[in-house]
Amino acid sequence: MRPRVACGIAAAVALFATACGSGTGGGPSASVTVRDDPGGGFPVKVADCAGKETSIAKAPARIVTSNAAGLELMLQLGAGERVIGTGFPPGKGTLPAAVAEQGAKVPVLGDKGIPKEKLLGSGADLYVDTFGAMPMMGGGATGPSEEEYAAAGIQHVYLLSTACAGTPKAAKAPRTDLAGIEEDVRRLGAVTGTAARAEELVAGMEKQLGEVRTALAAVPEGQRPSYFVFDFDAGTKQPVAVCGRQVANAVITQAGARNVFADCDADFKPGSWEDVVAKNPDWIQLAVRNRGSEEATRKAFDEAEAFLKGFPATQGLKAVQEGHFVRLGSEVTTIAGVRNAEAVRQIAVTVHPDLVKSPDPAKSPAPVKSGQ
Repeated sequence: MRPRVACGIAAAVALFATACGSGTGGGPSASVTVRDDPGGGFPVKVADCAGKETSIAKAPARIVTSNAAGLELMLQLGAGERVIGTGFPPGKGTLPAAVAEQGAKVPVLGDKGIPKEKLLGSGADLYVDTFGAMPMMGGGATGPSEEEYAAAGIQHVYLLSTACAGTPKAAKAPRTDLAGIEEDVRRLGAVTGTAARAEELVAGMEKQLGEVRTALAAVPEGQRPSYFVFDFDAGTKQPVAVCGRQVANAVITQAGARNVFADCDADFKPGSWEDVVAKNPDWIQLAVRNRGSEEATRKAFDEAEAFLKGFPATQGLKAVQEGHFVRLGSEVTTIAGVRNAEAVRQIAVTVHPDLVKSPDPAKSPAPVKSGQ
């Protein structure tokens, strides 16, 4: 079988952009001050990546999100009816079913980044920024200045768990938990006056994570299986390593596995098949984007698996020989959000089937081994 030719790291960058805030690890600890009652009282003060505070006097009425990740959080918080536009819109099948219909109605202000003039003229009173000052995503010098945001009456709030890469305060250690994402959910809940709903979402995440932690408590670190995320949509000519500072590293760690590329100091990094062969992972995640239907997505998973089985460099890998494939989408693994907790459970159920059980057998993740 000939490897599918794709644009290597350029494709990975495009996937990162479309995937929307896949997020580097560890920005500074989110600073939130909520005055009056904890159920959504104002004013609310939130800090950016550099620690500079923004004071939100009242719940915003017209919100713009930089991408699908921010949009998804707004929808899950119950603030979706106030979102008047987004950049990097979600692809078909990307959003959770419960909010997909509402999300599809949100106007698209930019297929990628939102043009500066369109953002400033949108009439928004709040802009939820997933990217921060990352020039390749339209941030930094090409985006509005804070003075321009203020002149347009737009308050600018960052998701710290995704926007703080490269800042002086950004943590360099591998990302191993979802605490930053939970903080961001609470921050957005405070900012939008949906604090009670935010606590419900965080409690749901913690319930799933806590059950997995308890089930795996007796498994020593050294006995946890090694794990490689095969980003099929980024191309097969040159694999992309999902590194320690990517949210997927936290998902993998919480699921009781060891990311084979946890030691690379980045979020994504170009790799080689020689690197993957040297790691010889116990499990391989077939990470594909949702194709908009179960049939099309299943076909993409099949194609990813067939490539690994037919490609000379990978067909001898332990995971390939044993059929140890995890069929789990890119969106819930590499995009920071509430569904990361579900991804933790799905991976844990698959790689530790004797210890972690699906709460609903009828909704179990894809088969543990191909052919079973």
